[in-house]
Order: sequence, then C-alpha cells, then structure tokens
Amino acid sequence: MPIREINSIQDVVDWGLCIGCGACAYFCEKEKVSLANVETVGIRPRFEDAPCAACELRCDCLDICPGYTVRNDRPLEIDENHSSLIGPSLEIWEGAAADGEIRFNASSGGGLSALALYCLEKEKMRFVLHVGSDPKKPWINATVRSRTRDDLISRTGSRYAPASPCDSLDLIEKADGPCVFIGKPCDAEAVSLLRKKRPALDRNLGLVLAFFCAGTPSSFGTLDLLRSLDISKDRINTLRYRGRGWPGRFDVAFNGSKDKKTLTYKDSWHHLQKFRPFRCHLCPDGLGETSDITCGDAWHNYGGEDKDPGRSLILARSERGREILHRAIAAGYLDVNKSSSGEVVAAQGLVQKRREVFGRTLAMKMLMIPTPRYAGYPLFHIWSKNSVYLKFKTVAGTLKRLATRGLWHRRRPVGPS
Repeated sequence: MPIREINSIQDVVDWGLCIGCGACAYFCEKEKVSLANVETVGIRPRFEDAPCAACELRCDCLDICPGYTVRNDRPLEIDENHSSLIGPSLEIWEGAAADGEIRFNASSGGGLSALALYCLEKEKMRFVLHVGSDPKKPWINATVRSRTRDDLISRTGSRYAPASPCDSLDLIEKADGPCVFIGKPCDAEAVSLLRKKRPALDRNLGLVLAFFCAGTPSSFGTLDLLRSLDISKDRINTLRYRGRGWPGRFDVAFNGSKDKKTLTYKDSWHHLQKFRPFRCHLCPDGLGETSDITCGDAWHNYGGEDKDPGRSLILARSERGREILHRAIAAGYLDVNKSSSGEVVAAQGLVQKRREVFGRTLAMKMLMIPTPRYAGYPLFHIWSKNSVYLKFKTVAGTLKRLATRGLWHRRRPVGPS
C-alpha cells in the first residue's frame, strides 16, 4: 500500500488536495514547476525533475500550499455575531457599485470591481492582478493585469472554470508600487501564506480582495455544458458565465459571433456544479476570511431574474480593508448601507458547508486518506452543534462519494487540456 501521508506537493496533487492556485509555480525560485490544465480535474502543477516532485530541494512549498495548509491567524470570537460561521469581520455592508455600467456588467452588484477601480484611480495602485477569459480559448481562464476602467469592465463577471491567479504574483512583487489582487478565498489564503515568505510581495500587496466561492468546476464542466447546447469549443468567440444583469445568464457567441445561445444562471450553475473537485467540498472558508475585503451575492434580497441590477455583501476583514472601503464609499465609488452577520448567513448557503467539513475529513481519516491541515477554524465546535442525523448523513455520504469516485487511493492526474 502506498504511504498515506503528505510529504510533497506531488502528494498534494496525487491525493486530490490541490486547488490549482498556482502558488507553487510562483514560489519555486528554481523554476522547476509549471502548470497544466487537466480538463477533467483542474489546473495542476508539473515538476521538471524528481527531486522537485519529492520536495528534496527544500523549498518549503508545503508551507505555502493552501490545498494542504489552511490557516487563519485572525482572532475569532466563537458564536459572537455568527463569526464561527462567517469568520471575523470588522464591518459588513450591502450595496453596489455607484457606476451603473460596472454594476450591470458585474456578477453581483460590482462591489469588487468598484473597489478595484477606486484603488487604481484614487489610491494610485499600479494594476489589478486577477482572472479573465483567455482570448484564444474563451472557455478557460488567464491571469491578467487591469490598469483602467475599460480593462476592468471587459473582465467583469464570474468565471466558473479553473484559475491560477497566484502564478503571476511575481508581477506584483516586481512592481514599482502597491497593487490589487483579486482571487478566490483559497487564492487569498495562498497570498496570506506567501507574503510571510516574500517581503517584497508583502510590501506591494496594496489590497487583497476575494469573492464568495462555492467551488470551481473543471474545464470539462463547461465543455459538457457546451456539448449539451450542441456547440464545439473551436467555434466559440466569447463566453460569459454571469453578469449583464443579476445574476445574469450563461451566454455563448460562436460562428464568428453570428450565432448565440444562452441559459439562465440557475440552469447553467446546476450543470456546472456537478464538476467541482472533491477538495472544494473540504473548504472551510468560502467567504474569503484571509482577504482584506470580500464580496458576494446578497441573495437574501434577490428579487428574481432581471428584477434587480445586483447587490453585493461587502465584508471588511482587515483594518487596511476597512480604511480603503471607507475612502471608496466617501469618494462615491460605492452605494452601500450597513448590514449584519445575520444577513450574511441568511444570504449564503455556503455557511452550511462549513458545518460539515469536520465530518467529511473524519470520513477521510476512517479510510486513512490524508486531509488538509486546518488552523484557526472552529470546525469541531460547529460540527458538534449538528443533529445526530446530519452528522451521520455527512460521514456516510462522504464515504460513499470517496468510494464511488475512487478517491480512497492516490491517483496522478494526466493529460493537459
């Protein structure tokens, strides 16, 4: 039987714990790590030689891998204002971008885009490092730099496909001033781990923004959705998952943009969410606790398809985030009102997953499968408050999922898309 423990980044990949953020590719000073998009799995690292794969080069990659090391160092008051479910926050607001065009094009009110634009125009930050559509392959993502309002508007909208924004953190590290980073909660976790190792990166991280995340479907999810619409990927010109209304629609233009097909957000996400990797079901933080500011849909005030231009919940996670948020509001970039942790819980089913993470990892340990290292998350405390039925259902359901997906043994993903 193979050794059932994590000693290297290759072990993280083979045991299905990699989240494809790209941190290891950025962190490896010897440039021994590259990234490949495995169509049925996600973005995964490739190692140039055996010593790197086995971490014999002593690069401390495991310490900066958010697939394996999940740490929140911010103080948490258990059950104080729902903080055990949503994490520590200094302030909570609800609203949207004051710029109507940004609000319309964005996924949920444009809160992140408005904050990013404020940082470019008023805080004089150099650029925004985030994810956009690959112009040559619109069904996959690329890490991009936005420097203008037009850049940001052209890249608004959720991207429900694998993304590795940490692969280009060297651009922030080498910049001549502060920059904005936008990513998933796990990307923000990678940044929080990396900045402790790279002083130049820490210096130039002007603001770290994250968005609420329920998991990232593989590229195969999008391709399967396109097949259901009878569209081949080589015919696609543009592809949007959301935006242009709240929550927006899945839109594909093809055949030289002469033809177009569309699905509701609900129908497209129902299809795509089936292709999320198992590691996303182990995430204790879908709400971006290690960022400076995190934003997501205010679903508790959702009025139905196309009934509202979009609303964001905006959580200030750090003092830096709160200060910049206040200045952005004062400068007229955001139109917001005070909200509460109770409204976040009401708006986001993501908190339910946090109630079950301990049970899911317990099932993995029963099969001797390596699990992530969690620190700073009250997972057992939350789990202990579940009913006996929910505890049993979580463990039994996870055991079944592990068995039917063949996740009880290590497997090496093969084949880039």
